[in-house]
Amino acid sequence: MKVKKIDNGKSFDWSLTAESYAKYRDIYPSVLYDELKKLGVASNRTSWLDIGTGTGVLPKNLYNENSEIFGVDISEEQIKFAKKLAKENNQKIQFISCPAEETGFEDNSFDFITAAQCFWYFDRDKIKNEIQRLLKPKGLFIKVYLTYTLDDEIAYKSHKLIKEYNRSWTPGKSGSRDMFDDLFEGRVTKEFDCSISFNRKSWHGRMCACRGTLASMDRETFEEWNSAHIKMLENYPYEFEIKHKLYLTYFCIK
Repeated sequence: MKVKKIDNGKSFDWSLTAESYAKYRDIYPSVLYDELKKLGVASNRTSWLDIGTGTGVLPKNLYNENSEIFGVDISEEQIKFAKKLAKENNQKIQFISCPAEETGFEDNSFDFITAAQCFWYFDRDKIKNEIQRLLKPKGLFIKVYLTYTLDDEIAYKSHKLIKEYNRSWTPGKSGSRDMFDDLFEGRVTKEFDCSISFNRKSWHGRMCACRGTLASMDRETFEEWNSAHIKMLENYPYEFEIKHKLYLTYFCIK
């Protein structure tokens, strides 16, 4: 995939991160799920579509057997892991590999549509039309973005190290700006500060499951970065917390 405004047009492939994503990117704080529940996502007798679902993190953690839940992603490899995790957890979630802009679902199919860590990758006009088409009257569209801050030394040095090996990487800019975009009328955006616990292995895995590393580095460059990051982390305690900023934006578009 290539997007001109992201990583200076350098190609990236989320399929290459699927295994690491499944292991290490299930890190959303509880406040997110509390807020989504308040909005009614996955409540009884509702239908919910998670676009750009990746390995199905949101559906897995907000699962309700009395809600009809779907997840779509363009990456077949990510969907493979989403299905695997759902099966392991005995969750009846329907995951489909397809572009979010062309899901094939019928008009007015969903009470809720969510998009976490992904909206800026879509074709803006096409996805806007698709969301309007798929939502039921008074349906909600919700965007989520979680990012580490650079206040912590570990996060700062990890971030800097990726930039040293991948100068094209443009992290954070697209995601944070997107949360304040008035895609539809009546935007509501909330911000939350939170700290997330990691250890050296899980933080390294989280950084591997990143657009700037596994998704876009060639194998030789990745191995060099991989060794350098592991060595860097040896200078810090085994367990630590990283400060994050969580954004939640929603629209009632009909």
